[in-house]
Amino acid sequence: MSEDVLALEKQPEVRDLIERELREDIGPGDATTLALVDPEAPAAARVVARQELVLAGVNVAAEVFRMADDRLKTESLAADGSEIRSGEAVLRVEGPARAILSAERTALNLLQRMAGIATATDCLVRIVNDYGTQILDTRKTVPGLRRLDKHAVACGGGTNHRAGLHDAILIKDNHLAFWRQKHKGTLADAVAAARAAQPGLKIEIEVDTLEQLREALPGKPDWVLLDNMPPETVAEAVALCAGICRTEASGGITKENVREYARAGVTAISIGALTHSVRAADLGLDFE
Repeated sequence: MSEDVLALEKQPEVRDLIERELREDIGPGDATTLALVDPEAPAAARVVARQELVLAGVNVAAEVFRMADDRLKTESLAADGSEIRSGEAVLRVEGPARAILSAERTALNLLQRMAGIATATDCLVRIVNDYGTQILDTRKTVPGLRRLDKHAVACGGGTNHRAGLHDAILIKDNHLAFWRQKHKGTLADAVAAARAAQPGLKIEIEVDTLEQLREALPGKPDWVLLDNMPPETVAEAVALCAGICRTEASGGITKENVREYARAGVTAISIGALTHSVRAADLGLDFE
């Protein structure tokens, strides 16, 4: 079975992450638990939401418990993407008390982050929903957590941007600075050069002004990234791009102004804060 068809929590990248996180936290042994908890003590516990949230990562959290001790039995009580009420249990775990206590923090760390991302994404998606605008994530993720972060964005109704540097072309000003050391062409020429080098990939080019946009459009990029433009300028840019390419607005966009950008008509809005500044959702583990 290929990695692509495995459940998220079973993918080797995610299992390796969980193993590292458990090893980091437990080290040579959970000193407090080993000192005070009988090795034969059985227990059952539930992970409970302390706030309203959109769930993401419940099966990842369950895998943490199972990888900590294969005697632990887990049951996911809600699915990723579900709207969860405060006080609602999302996961049940049963088995040796020592194992539950030792795995608790690692499981909650991942679950709280992922649910926080999903909840924040859902908030933005609801704000722009009437305009049909996509909310995109970015590559501004914690190293090692990108797969989980992007899954969480999708659980909140967002759309995943490129997974990394390998699956799409995004021409930014730094790329252009080096390209122009050997070429004297326009932004459209840079798009053409990128397409010739990587004909199978979507091509997006970043522009800061309408003048740059007009220079790039003859190259017919698949997307243009409208960087740090106010909404009224974005609306002008969208009109220029009509029938040529899709548009993405980015830079300085928050919950307070995202509706203005959606109203300007962009295809999508990318917000790095979804993953680089996420507030963890409030969930805790209660023993039965």
